[in-house]
Amino acid sequence: MTGITGKRHNDVRTSSILLAALVAWYAPATDAEEYKLYFLGGQSNMEGYGYVDQLSEDLGVVVDGAMIYTGLMALDDIPEGGLGIWAKLQPGHGTGFKSDGKTNQLSDRFGPELTFGRMIRDLAPDTRIAIIKYSLGGSGLAPGIGYGSWYPDYVQNGGVNQYDHALRTIREALSHSDIDGDGEADQLIPTGIVWMQGETEANDSEQIAKGYQANLKRMMDLFRAALRVDDLPVVIGKITDSGMAEDGSVMDHIEIVQAAQAAFVDVDTCAAFVSQFDELTYADDPWHYDTDSFIRMGTLFAKAALELEATCGPKL
Repeated sequence: MTGITGKRHNDVRTSSILLAALVAWYAPATDAEEYKLYFLGGQSNMEGYGYVDQLSEDLGVVVDGAMIYTGLMALDDIPEGGLGIWAKLQPGHGTGFKSDGKTNQLSDRFGPELTFGRMIRDLAPDTRIAIIKYSLGGSGLAPGIGYGSWYPDYVQNGGVNQYDHALRTIREALSHSDIDGDGEADQLIPTGIVWMQGETEANDSEQIAKGYQANLKRMMDLFRAALRVDDLPVVIGKITDSGMAEDGSVMDHIEIVQAAQAAFVDVDTCAAFVSQFDELTYADDPWHYDTDSFIRMGTLFAKAALELEATCGPKL
């Protein structure tokens, strides 16, 4: 198992709770449905700004055989961060989504989770999938930047930040043995991580941008440890620039972060870099992709994840 050296002391307790849940998942159950489990995380372009009312009729419906647990997106130090419930995958899990842990309130937006789930089901129709999603717009991996911190050693105001919200999302999702509500315990098998983030560092400073590779590696190692799979596939989405600033580039240090993303993948044999995002187009603001691009983003993530699964992670 991947170690947890360098994590805060309370992460040891969290890791033990997650391990107990995973052991229960792997235990065989009569007539249990087997689900491939994916964690999706990052900042606003993982959160999702595609418009539900712009989806075609075939994309605007529930995805058969796919479940999702979206944790409530919250700023640092907000105790409700990560609350959610399992539900069938459908549009509405983008920015503005809310949950109190008892009911979900779908939004008018969607993110890459929608076509990610649909594409995997289309390419592997005999496979059921479960998605755990937590993200927050403007969040960063380095300490002291952005609108929310993923920094694992965050200690301000009780030490609850985006990393903690994500761990809570995972922990709460794992606490439910019957995610599809059919009365039988389900077998969930951690299968991959998809990460879309880095704009915050690219917009901050050269020093912060240069630290991105190390921070990204640490975060992915910690999520692999939380899900207890050393070689869990990791898919990284390339951040891009809309060019909507007066001087063209919105993020002064984007090339440094892009290079860091590529370098992380180069030295990790179970990671993939989705670089086709250069082809995506933006909405009316300089930070977020348009509806068609979120549709394409999810399909690209799914194809990359399935390719990695051939050589990395659990063999189903």
